[in-house]
Amino acid sequence: MTQSFDLVVIGAGIHGAGIAQAAAARGISVLVLEQAGVASGTSSRSSKLIHGGLRYLESHQFSLVRECLQERALLLKLAPGLVELKPFYIPLYRDTARRPWLLYAGLSLYRMLGGGGPAMRFRRVPKADWKNLDGLDTSGLEAVFQYYDAQTDDAALTNAVMRSAQRLGAQLKTSATFTGALLGDPSNVIEYSHNGKSETCRGTVLVNAAGPWVREVLSRIAPAPPQLGIELVQGTHILLPGKLAQGVYYVEATDSRVVFVMPWKENTLVGTTEFIFRGNPADVAPLPHEVAYLTDTLCRYFPRYRSGAPILDAIAGLRVLPGRNGTEGKAQSFHARSRETVLQLHRSEQSGRSRLLTVYGGKLTTYRLTAERVMARLGDELPVRAPLADTRHLELI
Repeated sequence: MTQSFDLVVIGAGIHGAGIAQAAAARGISVLVLEQAGVASGTSSRSSKLIHGGLRYLESHQFSLVRECLQERALLLKLAPGLVELKPFYIPLYRDTARRPWLLYAGLSLYRMLGGGGPAMRFRRVPKADWKNLDGLDTSGLEAVFQYYDAQTDDAALTNAVMRSAQRLGAQLKTSATFTGALLGDPSNVIEYSHNGKSETCRGTVLVNAAGPWVREVLSRIAPAPPQLGIELVQGTHILLPGKLAQGVYYVEATDSRVVFVMPWKENTLVGTTEFIFRGNPADVAPLPHEVAYLTDTLCRYFPRYRSGAPILDAIAGLRVLPGRNGTEGKAQSFHARSRETVLQLHRSEQSGRSRLLTVYGGKLTTYRLTAERVMARLGDELPVRAPLADTRHLELI
């Protein structure tokens, strides 16, 4: 017997998990199909930060920063064991592009957009305390600012959101590869391979939350839906021995990009890079020049690594950004790109009803808000059922 669901979600990354949670909280029946495992892709290969995006102020993405800070505050309450506030340090040198007055102004705006309060405080670190900053190079150092943002285990957070969705009734199938869908009325026919066996289900609405595989999913749907122009951007992190005791460092690479140097499970995580990726998302891997770029940046700020340190691990992930002609392969061109999530609805030619919604891009920090917006966009397409919970109050464990 073919099972039927109100919503079928492709992908169990943070956005697929968040959408499943939001739907299940509304009493909507939902099935999540995941080709590998929960958080097996980008959602386990991020910078592991729940942050407002201080650097987005430079590209005037004020509403995005405000939303991120609001969601950060909420996650600090809902997932205290998974999302923790950490001190961040920004060192400014004589040759740093960003000047102290500009950073002070940016942090003041950041605090205002976050509504003030203890979690939004910042300060200029006294020169007498620079010696305590994990061996930070003080040659040519002009100022150090400290503010607060949050860190998480991205894979653990994604799994916690998915468990929350399942407790509310959502179903999850892993090792389930989406193979095709026929959009129609009153529901879509969805085909997938589960543990090597072909299976079929029906769904009133199909949500494509496949992240870097978004285009591959769309190519398997009939009638063929329109696609937005996107670029897959590769980001690499490296892990080295030695723990930073004071917090996270927000530093400027030689090309003026921001790189984070972070404590991570008794070691130090450094990232990320930004380069155009072409090919099968399953083949993404750290590139030698990325590892060199991150190592050089780390050594520039922390002299103890200049004598050489073993790289314990290097991981690469992909994120989706809106395409832009003439910028391929230029890392610095990504700085001003919008990080807004794009939701695209595809309507049935017969009934005019929405049968497919595709999620392009997205941020770990705002996954819950994205899920709520997906549900709002699909409000007229899904049945009204007795709500079971509100994601603004669901604790994540």
